[in-house]
Amino acid sequence: MNDIKRLFDFPYYQLENFPLDEAFATKYGNEWKTLSTQQYIDKANTVSRGLLRLGIKPNEKIAVISTTNRTEWNVMDIGILQLGAQNVPIYPTISEEDYEYVLNHSGATYCFVSDQEVLDKVNNIKATTQLKEVYSFDEIENCKNWKEILKEGEDKSNQDEVEKLKAAVQPDDLATLIYTSGTTGRPKGVMLTHDNIVSNVLGSAKRVPFEIGTYVALSFLPVCHIFERMILYLYQYYSVSVYFAESIEKISDNLKEVKPHVITAVPRLLEKVYDKIIAKGTALDGIKKNLFFWAVELGLEYEPYGANGWWYETKLKLARKLIFSKWKEGLGGNIELIVSGSAALQPRLARVFAAAEIPVMEGYGLTETSPVIAVNDEREYGFRIGTVGKVLDNVEVKIADDGEILAKGPNIMKGYYKDEEKTNEALDGGYFHTGDIGEIDKDGFLKITDRKKEMFKTSGGKYVAPQLIENTMKQSRFIEQIMVVGDGEKMPAALIQPNFEFIQDWAKRKKIDLGDGSEKEIASNNFVKERIQEEIDFYNQKFGKWERVKTFELTPEAWTIDDGHLTPTMKLKRRVIRDQYSDLYEKLYDRF
Repeated sequence: MNDIKRLFDFPYYQLENFPLDEAFATKYGNEWKTLSTQQYIDKANTVSRGLLRLGIKPNEKIAVISTTNRTEWNVMDIGILQLGAQNVPIYPTISEEDYEYVLNHSGATYCFVSDQEVLDKVNNIKATTQLKEVYSFDEIENCKNWKEILKEGEDKSNQDEVEKLKAAVQPDDLATLIYTSGTTGRPKGVMLTHDNIVSNVLGSAKRVPFEIGTYVALSFLPVCHIFERMILYLYQYYSVSVYFAESIEKISDNLKEVKPHVITAVPRLLEKVYDKIIAKGTALDGIKKNLFFWAVELGLEYEPYGANGWWYETKLKLARKLIFSKWKEGLGGNIELIVSGSAALQPRLARVFAAAEIPVMEGYGLTETSPVIAVNDEREYGFRIGTVGKVLDNVEVKIADDGEILAKGPNIMKGYYKDEEKTNEALDGGYFHTGDIGEIDKDGFLKITDRKKEMFKTSGGKYVAPQLIENTMKQSRFIEQIMVVGDGEKMPAALIQPNFEFIQDWAKRKKIDLGDGSEKEIASNNFVKERIQEEIDFYNQKFGKWERVKTFELTPEAWTIDDGHLTPTMKLKRRVIRDQYSDLYEKLYDRF
């Protein structure tokens, strides 16, 4: 069976082509427990039989909410999809109010949760939903466990019914509802069919240099997001052994244990990795420190395919041996590929990591496009720094008159669930309107310049693209997050969340008194403000006069997902941040 048409065809394809002893691995306590390809399929069929005995029917919606990625999620996914039912993954970190909205809007009848924390949130709003029952993956007192479903499915007498339902599922049938994390307003339920995601997996598969059955991956980006979910199907297609990280905090340990060849990441994570590496280099002294920063400076000049000439390549070879090899060791020693998505990657990071033989291939897409529209590929001159690569072969992209990226292809969503008006708006003229501004260069590489809705006009009539400025300013180690504002105002200004951790270290080195060292003290410290002003002045030089940040205010706490400043994919919730810091916003413009 080489013809993959539905999402649940992937494990069967793996079984037929290159079955694995370790298809998935999750750590329980101190022990990694693995599942072979055959066990994966057997367990998914057991789940399907158990769900049938619960009375689950085609097109029924089942919610799955997991704090971390784990084997159970994938088994449930296939078990649900084989019946023609739909898996509705939900971000664990959203508010109870959003849980309630998504569960009610989707009409989910059952919910599977990972742990006590998620269960508590679901239980708090369960009475106002259509949920018949909640099951957990962890053993939790007074909560049904998913093993009860497995127990129900042990009797194979209804496997024929499972097979009939599987055969009835068509490529164009709805597979999942994914609720966008949304930087504004209520989340929208994106309807993705089996073919939407399958076509995207097969289109993206041509862009990754995997040899079937030889790679190990570490998975930690939320599987409730289409980026990591699509990648997990891609791993199954290539028979990549997938290990699930225990948590974001334990990634460093897990990398050293698992020694993966491939991971996916978001730019914010790569920025933090880079900052930690630089902090370690700063702590060195003498010749070691000089060598370290010589290698970094060299890395920041990197161009692919030997474009800098033989002398640069000779120096790079030495830098890789003396310095960069240690960076690679920190990621387990075997890393060959990092795929980055969800936000713009700073070109300096693409350069320095590629110089260190840790190639980061940036891609681009949205939940509505399943998700990949374009992605870089290191082979055959398919990698260009500062771009998101070339458009996939089975996707068509055109640039509208106003610069907006429009996409068409089998990966484009069916629409927004129960929202015809927004569907028609997004799919106007037969193309999906991405809301992103971009351009395609003469060699076919796509470059994203900004988010259409986030561009603003100053009172002087000049357009400003905030993301471009923010991404540049975030190169400063003093700046953790920044939001450029100025719609209808005289000039751009910024609200900045300082990098509190780095500033504490910096102040210690410079013998600067930060009072009690709290975030509030740091944000109000004049030495800190002056130093950040120097950073702003430096990066402002890269922009036209009308784009430069003229003034800023520091926020006295970190911007987090839990407090609503950021979406689960680490994008700024601009309206929330502006409302929360309305007093600071007023101060920005009071002085002019």
